[in-house]
Amino acid sequence: MTSIPLFITLWTAGVFLKQGTAVQISRPLRLAKIVGFAWANCGKVDDPAVMKSLDFSPDPINIPGDLTASASGTTSVALVSPLSVNVTLEKEVAGFWVKVPCVDELGSCHYQDICDILDQLIPPGQDCPEPLHTYGLPCHCPFKAGDYSLPQSIFSLPKMELPFWLTNGQYRVQGVLGIIGKELGCLKVTLTLHSD
Repeated sequence: MTSIPLFITLWTAGVFLKQGTAVQISRPLRLAKIVGFAWANCGKVDDPAVMKSLDFSPDPINIPGDLTASASGTTSVALVSPLSVNVTLEKEVAGFWVKVPCVDELGSCHYQDICDILDQLIPPGQDCPEPLHTYGLPCHCPFKAGDYSLPQSIFSLPKMELPFWLTNGQYRVQGVLGIIGKELGCLKVTLTLHSD
């Protein structure tokens, strides 16, 4: 969104933030807060897409509630379709990291072209959602080479539900951005979920 590395962050965080109605498995849980959100680039030194900064507050992030976010990133190449994201989601269980499988497009999933997904979420020709529109930031492919930044902005988070298998605990999510087998960027996110 502000850059593809930011999109990876939001996309992998979105693994948790999708509405529970998308997964029709048993009783969903209501997400109450996210604690200890942290991120790091995990790609190669010469990856063209890199996150420079990403700040969320408060900690914990209460849901529902307001989230303040700012971000900056860069890409040295244009990012065009087909732009894949390979997400690996792991949960800490008794001191071990256990990979969460892909279930109904949540978990450790491979998304073949996020450009198509963006077009489904925000139809081409429609203005980008706020605050991207205000700051002239793109929300569709192609993303031109260059620097992108989102100044500090406030987002209102609605009530959200999770499938029952995303229980309370510590998680780590890694998103690898690629095109035709070539890695363009990698971002790792860690956080702890607390649900009702």
